[in-house]
Amino acid sequence: MADVEAAEIVASEVVGDGVLEAGAGVDGDTDSAAGGTRVKETRSEMLSRHSKEIKELQGKEIALKKAAAAKGSKAEQKAKKKIAEEEVLKLDAKLRARHAKELGSLGFQSEDTKDVKGIETLVKAIAGVSTTAASQQARLSKGQKWRDRRVQQDAEREQRIKEEQESVVSDRVLEDQQLEQKLHPLGFSLKEMKPDGHCLYRAVADQLSLYPKSCPQHSYQELRSLAAAYMCSHADVFLPFVAAESTWDSPAGKDLQLKFEVYCREIESTAAWGGQLELEALAHALKRHIVVYACDSPDVEMGKEYSGKHSDPGLLVVPTLRVSYHRHAFGLGEHYNSVVPLYSSDLLPDNL
Repeated sequence: MADVEAAEIVASEVVGDGVLEAGAGVDGDTDSAAGGTRVKETRSEMLSRHSKEIKELQGKEIALKKAAAAKGSKAEQKAKKKIAEEEVLKLDAKLRARHAKELGSLGFQSEDTKDVKGIETLVKAIAGVSTTAASQQARLSKGQKWRDRRVQQDAEREQRIKEEQESVVSDRVLEDQQLEQKLHPLGFSLKEMKPDGHCLYRAVADQLSLYPKSCPQHSYQELRSLAAAYMCSHADVFLPFVAAESTWDSPAGKDLQLKFEVYCREIESTAAWGGQLELEALAHALKRHIVVYACDSPDVEMGKEYSGKHSDPGLLVVPTLRVSYHRHAFGLGEHYNSVVPLYSSDLLPDNL
């Protein structure tokens, strides 16, 4: 009804404050008051009557359709419905023509003089809902059929694309295959980590969990805090590398130190992706030897000084933590996975 009220306001502004002789009902062209004297009506009264007459026609349309569907076979009901729709269309055209004539007599002028349907458009807007529901439904039905065909065609196209993609070996698949070929002879395999920005820390936490007695146990968030704390306390080592890899606008002195502190806070409190610098910090913070495997480059080792004998006399060997670096995983850039033994029996005894 908001559209009706808005249209009535527009109509009121356009047609002015004139008066008009009252018109007919839904079925007639003209109507006389008692004694044959025509009754004058104001602009607002005329608009109210137009709205009422359109609603009456809508009610008549509903009644005709109900009557058509009440009895008879499907064929008979379909024929009756068609007759009812044609009757409503005729009544609607007749009503709109009279309304347009009445509005025109009050001074309504279409902005486009060639637009012979301008007044009719206003009448339809006043009503809020078109009385030509049957013809509109027919047009919508055709449009819906077209949309349904488009949906089906799009689904078939996506299915073909999916099948084509499955038949083509992606960079990610190739990378994983090459890594597995590299790791299997060494007795290792890949363990997938969640690609959420914490993958490096999750991979290290998974490695620690393989050796619960000889390695401290940390969650990925705790490992983030360890890496950030170690880097902050060894700024002289890490700050030049962070500055070289960043997109900062050549900061210097105090500004550079502040930006480095922000970088460390992001490591601890956000899902910022970690890389070689963070792994280096973890190797020293955990005092563990870390090896990074990649398919197309030599292995990278960090914390080599921590490999070999354990400082605790009861623990003779310090387990090496192994992770894999992926360049093409998930289309998200760098990714890290945990590298685990092919068989649980290949794990180092946890008391060595």
